[in-house]
Amino acid sequence: MSAAENRPEPVRDAERWSPESWQGFPALQQPVYRDAEALAAAKAELSRLPPLVTSWEVFELKRQLAEAQEGKRFLLQGGDCAESFSDCDSTIISNRLKVLLQMSVALVYGLRLPIIRVGRFAGQYAKPRSADTETRDGVTLPCYRGELVNDAAFTAQAREPEPRRMIKAHARSAMTMNFVRALIEGGFADLHHPEYWDLDWMRHSPRAADYQHMINAIGSGVRFMETLSGTRIHNVNRVDFFTSHEALLLPYEECLTRQVPRQWGWFNLATHFPWIGLRTADIDGAHVEYMRGLRNPIAVKVGASGSPDDLIRLIDRLNPENEPGRLTLIHRMGRAGIARGLPPLLDVVRREGRRVLWVADPMHGNTENTTVGVKTRRFENIFGELELAFDLHAAEGTRLGGVHLELTGENVTECLGGARDLTEADLARAYRSTVDPRLNYEQSLELAMLIVRKRGVVPVPL
Repeated sequence: MSAAENRPEPVRDAERWSPESWQGFPALQQPVYRDAEALAAAKAELSRLPPLVTSWEVFELKRQLAEAQEGKRFLLQGGDCAESFSDCDSTIISNRLKVLLQMSVALVYGLRLPIIRVGRFAGQYAKPRSADTETRDGVTLPCYRGELVNDAAFTAQAREPEPRRMIKAHARSAMTMNFVRALIEGGFADLHHPEYWDLDWMRHSPRAADYQHMINAIGSGVRFMETLSGTRIHNVNRVDFFTSHEALLLPYEECLTRQVPRQWGWFNLATHFPWIGLRTADIDGAHVEYMRGLRNPIAVKVGASGSPDDLIRLIDRLNPENEPGRLTLIHRMGRAGIARGLPPLLDVVRREGRRVLWVADPMHGNTENTTVGVKTRRFENIFGELELAFDLHAAEGTRLGGVHLELTGENVTECLGGARDLTEADLARAYRSTVDPRLNYEQSLELAMLIVRKRGVVPVPL
């Protein structure tokens, strides 16, 4: 344990911050619970339930993120736009883990850097919405805010915020994380056996041969090192894996914010890596107030319309001690807006000497509707924004240290384009998301290969 981890808690935070202090600030994107007693009872029960992660896991992620800030690692963060309780299914969980592991293999192979693997799941049950209500055929109901809050069905009963959903979300998150940990510890990520990661339909992908080339090269390298050393390399059978979610529903996050023995301060023990979304990143808002008091590494989404001065004020609020590994900035600006919006932010952060990890979210700024009103994203725009992000960072003398993606291990058809050139006609075949469109397995792996082609040390054939 480092001296920094054991240093006394700053007096100013002990006096001015608590897990409940967010309640004195404007809180956006929060549901209205009509039964105050039911909410209080659910919070009391949730506060007694065991935490989902540990402080030492949180510290390890913070250490790795600090190395990513220095260019010694690369962050791969991905998962569903919004989980559903039915996603607590062994096949869905293992497929989701497989796609992230396989993407990380491509990135390790080409970038020659250790990859920080962070799943956007085991808690991603709430989503911000553009309006508080939804109207259909003259009927107006509360909007769907994710299964942590209410249900997607358009009925008055389904859309009523229900406090006990927080208890169910905790249980589903715990089961998901328990299964992921068991898979990792059991050798699911073993490079001696990459066939464990194969998805049944991967063999039909146009990029399957390229991925197999990488797997064969990595396997040959492992066998070569074992031949030289005369012993089996055991540490290639597991990887570190962390979880993340948007800390949106503040009553839920408050209840999972705990103190631990022999450590100062407070930890969000619902997840390793909570983040603040673009809609709730107001420096004077409840979400920033809540997040500033945590010892977790945290992230915040930034958009093209943000001013450099406001960003510096936000950074100083969330990371006043300029602590390495503490703060990640996830820019999500769209292919059309990134060239205008990103350089001024990169410039001011570099000039002011703020320690941050820059990560690109090429998904949210590229959402559009088809001619019949279906929400989708174009693969060419997703990768186009990533290409521009790498180039803009290079031009400003900064470093893009990771990607943040909405993806799934399932064979969905929600994003246009990619290796199979999905069209609008294909969307109806397997469109399953209740909120935002996700990259499917093939598109996710193709994106990893294109990142390597753009910035890799070892080229990937395409």
